[in-house]
Amino acid sequence: MRELKGTIRCVFGLFFVFLILLPRLGRSQESSAGAKPAPKSAQAAGKESKPFHEDWNTITLERSSIRMETPLLADEGEIPTSNAGFIRERYMVTWRPKDPFDLYVVRPKGVAKPPVVLYLYTFPDDTELFKNNNWCESAVSGGYAAVGFVSALTGHRLRFRLPKESFVTEMQEALAETTHDVQLILDYVATRNDLDSSRVGMFGVGSGASIAILASAADPRIRAVDLLGPWGDWPGWLGHSKIIQEDLRANFLKPEFLAKVAPLEPIAWLPKMKAKSVRIQDVRNNMSMPDESQEKLEAAAPDFAVINEYGNGRAFLKLQPPVFTFQWIKDQLKSDAKLKVVGDRSERVHFFPAIQDQAAPGQSQAPVKNKQ
Repeated sequence: MRELKGTIRCVFGLFFVFLILLPRLGRSQESSAGAKPAPKSAQAAGKESKPFHEDWNTITLERSSIRMETPLLADEGEIPTSNAGFIRERYMVTWRPKDPFDLYVVRPKGVAKPPVVLYLYTFPDDTELFKNNNWCESAVSGGYAAVGFVSALTGHRLRFRLPKESFVTEMQEALAETTHDVQLILDYVATRNDLDSSRVGMFGVGSGASIAILASAADPRIRAVDLLGPWGDWPGWLGHSKIIQEDLRANFLKPEFLAKVAPLEPIAWLPKMKAKSVRIQDVRNNMSMPDESQEKLEAAAPDFAVINEYGNGRAFLKLQPPVFTFQWIKDQLKSDAKLKVVGDRSERVHFFPAIQDQAAPGQSQAPVKNKQ
């Protein structure tokens, strides 16, 4: 157990050092030049001859021709652990021309129809976490299934794109298509007799958290949403986030670019989320998400949303063990979970002071409530 906890701390510690301290505009090596094209499925081949249209101006699928097609099983493995173990399946999704991507379904052994949590991490991360046995064991602990994937124009989904294209340069497309993907994945989950499609939550980080907001506003099937460092306030974010390269920033602040992403503004969709439980966790002094943009996003949150504000990355990482059990969102999906009565702001908003480099050993960092 000690070794497992150490591995989990290492995996997520490295991830959040990247997220908070070393953001960059780039792509993973898996998507670099020289990657082998995925084999063309019969579904994809037949689809190329059919008219295809996807509306990037809306979060719903009503004005798009894209529909769910059953993903193709690429490989499957049963992994024994100190507990019951888990089954990891990797599927190839081919419902969009020239955009095949991997979908991971991880199920706990011996659990009939477990609740489901969708996991979507931030650009430019690829699927490494879903291949990590310790991460999978943590995700399925307590009897939950994990469904993992990456956003459009991210990681291996850049395989058939131009070298200059990325999630950020094609932000309208990336946000809209991935929001549509979530709805299609929910359609697929509903076809499986071994998953409980009536109890679905979504855990999103960074750009993945932004998409979770949009998806929850579009689809009431997502019962709970856990947001870690969501991106938003696109004019402010594009103007100040260190994710954006300085020599390219002016391109993203042009009126035509801002007009394209305006319909996909998380701040506008936050109050319209259909999830019954929402939590937002923000880290101040975060190079990837400006403080002012964080504050605007938090102000737009539903009245029942739980908001945790961390003074800096050290304050956040101090709480890493409880954070990364994914326990909060799992609790919201329990069969006996009840919608919490809307509480006073002091009961919902918690501030964890920054921890400086020379913090005294054992110094208390209890949350300060009702920060105004």
